[in-house]
Amino acid sequence: MAFWDNLKSKTTEMNGQLKTKAKQFANKDFANASMAMCALIAAADGKIDPSERSKTAGLIMSNDVLSVFAPDDLRQKFDFYCDKLDRDYDFGKVEAVSAISRLKPKQDQARAVVQIGIIIGGADGDFDDDERQAVKDACFAVGIAPAEFDL
Repeated sequence: MAFWDNLKSKTTEMNGQLKTKAKQFANKDFANASMAMCALIAAADGKIDPSERSKTAGLIMSNDVLSVFAPDDLRQKFDFYCDKLDRDYDFGKVEAVSAISRLKPKQDQARAVVQIGIIIGGADGDFDDDERQAVKDACFAVGIAPAEFDL
């Protein structure tokens, strides 16, 4: 339980930090990378279950940080990445990680996307190894050490 309590505390802290920066992140690359990250979390085990896709979409729509974007735009971007991952997981993963890597020169936004991945991954109370690996992949794509996020 200590791990879960620690994760819950960290995600609450991360969400608070992200809320204060949300408006400055309102750009296309950040929106794309955020939805790519969310799709990677939904597909972390190699497939996207329809209920998991729906649950993740609900978490996206209720996330304060992402509220600076039009919900329909987010949904379209999330569906785009999920569809790519569904059709061909390996190719879809390359495309999603590529979208995230575009934030490498914008380290504050890259960190925010990693934090969104952690928040979405831990929202159900089980930040499993596959979800952790998806977040690690995002860290590597933007040049951030996963250890910075206790991964």
